[in-house]
Amino acid sequence: MSTSGGRLFRDYRMTTGVLAVLLLAVSLVLAWQAERQAGLERSRQINVQAQILAEGVAGALAFDDRSTARELLNALELNDDIQAAGVYGAQGEMIAGYVKQGDPLPRHVRPHPPAIAGLALSVVEPVTQGTLKLGNVYIRATVEPWTRRISRYFGIGAVLVMAALLVAALGASYSSATAANQRLQEEIAAREAVESQLRQAQKMEAIGQLTGSVAHDFNNMLMAASSGLELLEKSADPQRTERLKRGIREALDRGARLTQQLLTFARRAPLHREVFDIRQRLANLSSLLERSLREDVVVEYDLDPALWAVEVDPSQFDVAVVNIAVNARDAMPKGGVIRISARNLDRAINGADAVSIAIADEGGGMTPEQIERAFEPFFTTKGVGRGTGLGLSQVYGFVHGAGGTVAIESRPGMGTTVQILLPRQEHAAPVAEPEPAIAPADDAPVHWRVLLVEDDDAVAEFVEQMLDELGCTVCRQPRAEDALRSFDRAAVDLVLSDMVMPGMYNGLEMARELRRRCSDLPILLMTGYSSAANSATGEGFAVLSKPFTMATLAAQLRELMSSDG
Repeated sequence: MSTSGGRLFRDYRMTTGVLAVLLLAVSLVLAWQAERQAGLERSRQINVQAQILAEGVAGALAFDDRSTARELLNALELNDDIQAAGVYGAQGEMIAGYVKQGDPLPRHVRPHPPAIAGLALSVVEPVTQGTLKLGNVYIRATVEPWTRRISRYFGIGAVLVMAALLVAALGASYSSATAANQRLQEEIAAREAVESQLRQAQKMEAIGQLTGSVAHDFNNMLMAASSGLELLEKSADPQRTERLKRGIREALDRGARLTQQLLTFARRAPLHREVFDIRQRLANLSSLLERSLREDVVVEYDLDPALWAVEVDPSQFDVAVVNIAVNARDAMPKGGVIRISARNLDRAINGADAVSIAIADEGGGMTPEQIERAFEPFFTTKGVGRGTGLGLSQVYGFVHGAGGTVAIESRPGMGTTVQILLPRQEHAAPVAEPEPAIAPADDAPVHWRVLLVEDDDAVAEFVEQMLDELGCTVCRQPRAEDALRSFDRAAVDLVLSDMVMPGMYNGLEMARELRRRCSDLPILLMTGYSSAANSATGEGFAVLSKPFTMATLAAQLRELMSSDG
C-alpha cells in the first residue's frame, strides 16, 4: 500500500471511527432523552388514570356504594399494565381492590405523585367532593427493567457504530419513533376504553338520581288521580264531581307534560322547528318559571319590544330557559332577582344577525375553572344529590344544534349571566289570532271507516270508544301483519296506528307498505315515544303524540281527511 493510500486509509478509518463515536454518543444522548420522556409520559398516564378513577368513585364513596367501587376497579383490570389498584375510605379502610402480581395492597396510603420503586410505578390520588375528602385511590403499574432498556439502546448504538452512516441512524430513529407512536396509540385506546366505562358508571348514577325524582312526581300524580277517582265514585254533588274531574285532568296533564320534558331531555322527542316571537314565548313560560322557582326568587323581564323572530324547537327553548333559571335559583339560597333580557344584535354570529337572551342572577358567581367546565356533561358545583350536571350540557346541545352560541360571564361574588345567541329568522313570527268558534259541522258525526292498529288492549279500547263517539266504523287489529292482511282500500277510509308494536313490522314500516299499495290513503301514526318519530314526520306522515284527548284526535282526523281529499 502506498504512503498516500495508507494515509487515505488511516484518514478514512479515523473519520469512520470519529463518526462512529459521534453517532454512538448521539445515540446515547437520544436514548437518555427518550427514556426520560418515556418515564415522564408513563408517569403522566398513570396519574391521569388515578385521577379518572378518583372522580368515578367519588359518588360511590359518598353513598358508601362498595359494589359500584368494585365495578369501576373491574374496568381498570382490563389494562394489562396495571398490577394492582385499590379504593380506600376516608378513615383509611380499604373499600375494594385487586392485585394481579407483585406485593399485596398496602394497608394505609397517603396521597403522593407517581413514584418508581424497583420495577413498579405507584400513585395515590385523593378522592374529594368539593372541599370534603372522601378517601384515596391507589394504582401500581409495571416499569420495564433497566437492564432490558440499556441492552436495547446499546444494541442500537452497536448497529450505528457498525454502519457508521447517518442514514442508518436516521432510519433507526424513525423505526423507534414509529414503534413508540404505536405503543402510545395502544395506550391511548386502552385509556379511552377505561374512561368510557367510567363515564357510563357516572351516567348510571345520574339516571338513578333522575329516576328517584321522576318517581316522586309520578307517584304524586297517580295519588291525585286514584284518590280523585275513588272520591268521584262516592260523590253525588254535581259541583264536587266537576271539581274532582278537573283535579284528575290536571294530574294527567302534569304527567303528560313531565313525560314530554323527559323525552326532550333525552333528545328523543320529535323536533318541531317553529318561527316564534321570543317575547310571547317567555310570557307563556312565566307561569312554569314561577312553579319551578322558590317564593323568595323574583323574575324580572327586560325585553326589546321589536325583537326579531327565531326558528327553533319551542319545547327545547323552554327547557333551556328553565334549566338556566333553576341553576340561577340554586345559586341564590337566600333568594334574589333573576333578570331575563332579550335584545337584537347585528352581525353577532359569524356576521349574521342574532337575538340575544341573557339570564342573570345575583348568586355567588363562578371561577374561571368552573366556567371552562360548565358545559361538560355531569359537571356540577352542587352538592351530592342536588344535581346531575346535565342542565347546561343540554342547553349547549340545543343552542349549537340551532346554529347559535352560548357563553357564561361571571366572577366570584358578582353573580352569573348566561347569554344565548340564536340566529335571526327573516320571516316574521305568525300573529296569534283568536280561535274561531267551532262550527256545528265540526261536532257533527262522521262516517269514516277506520283501520285501528294498536297492540295495547287498554289503549285500543279507549281509542276505539273515542272513534265510536265520533261516528266512525272501526276495524281493530293488534299487529301490523294482521292489518296488512285485512287491508282493503274499498273498506277503509283511513288508518290510525301505533308506531311501536311487536312483530315483523312496526307502525312506520306498515305505513310505508300501505302508502306503496295506496299512495293517497290517509294515515295517522300514534306514539308515546319512538325514535322513528322524526323519520315519520320527515316522510310526510302525520304523528299524534300520546296521551291525547278526543278533541285533539278529532281535529287531527278532520285535518288529515280534508288535506287528503
